[in-house]
Amino acid sequence: METSRTPSEEPELKPVTGRAAGAASGAGAASRTMGATIRTVLGDIPPEELGTCDAHDHLFLRSPALPGHELDDTEAALAELRAFAALGGRAMAQWTPWGMGPRIERLPELSRRSGVHIIAATGMHQAKHYAPDELTRHYGALADLFIRELTDADVKAGMIKVAGAFHRLDDHARHVMAAAAEAHHATGAPIGVHLEAGTAALDVLDLLCGAHGVAPHRVILGHLNRFPDAGIHRQAAAAGAFLAFDGPSRAHHGTDWRLLDRLAALADAGHAHQLLLGADTVTPAARSSADGPGMPFLLSGLRPRIGRELGSGLASAIFTENPARAFATRWRRP
Repeated sequence: METSRTPSEEPELKPVTGRAAGAASGAGAASRTMGATIRTVLGDIPPEELGTCDAHDHLFLRSPALPGHELDDTEAALAELRAFAALGGRAMAQWTPWGMGPRIERLPELSRRSGVHIIAATGMHQAKHYAPDELTRHYGALADLFIRELTDADVKAGMIKVAGAFHRLDDHARHVMAAAAEAHHATGAPIGVHLEAGTAALDVLDLLCGAHGVAPHRVILGHLNRFPDAGIHRQAAAAGAFLAFDGPSRAHHGTDWRLLDRLAALADAGHAHQLLLGADTVTPAARSSADGPGMPFLLSGLRPRIGRELGSGLASAIFTENPARAFATRWRRP
């Protein structure tokens, strides 16, 4: 497996200042995505067709580390998508990676029935989410597995999901991220990163971008709201990565009250064009049809508030323009 690469040959993001950056940089964003497409479960689409996007969520999920909380109900997933679509939602990225029950074969039907574009993920989460024999069987050829799911599967993934550990990168994370970088260089796929409790963001960038040559704007750092360290957020943004915040949920209420302040600070520092939001629904109880906010709250609660308090330009950037660039790439075949 390769351990060092030259940076991806993709155009760099150009800094834009102010909260209205999303609205003000439309022409520049279009030029940066020229010839790029977003790989959905129904095929590749141009970025301008993506529409309002939940940039980090789950329709299906299972893990031995989360017994009794499986997401495996197709009709419940469809209801969530339809509720999201009724509010203007047009796309979502399912970050459930290989081996955690992504049910990728069900996603095309759900996309057709709901009218919502779905971006699926390959990749691998922390070791605790897999049976040991699963890791043993596939550990030596992860890059090949990821590449196959991105380019040769009947229903193709459109991103790679990886994960760090709490405040560090353990051997498993380093191994998986090396494979993800290799798959990225072979295909162009964006890499989404689960940051455990929002930590180790700079370590991830050092590894993926420094050691493995992944261009920073091909990396999406997830769960940053769970560790609202302003200095780390600024450094990650200055490096050029996309910054994903997961929105309010009962599990993360301790930090969610800081969400709009963090978005405002980053936008004011010139990083409006790098901000993403997702609901990150990981249990049945978190769905809107049960007892949680689910996907719809992004548009019924968060988007209107961001528009009122931070400006309509920033709201448009976060929910529409930024996801279109974060998930678009000039796809390659290895």
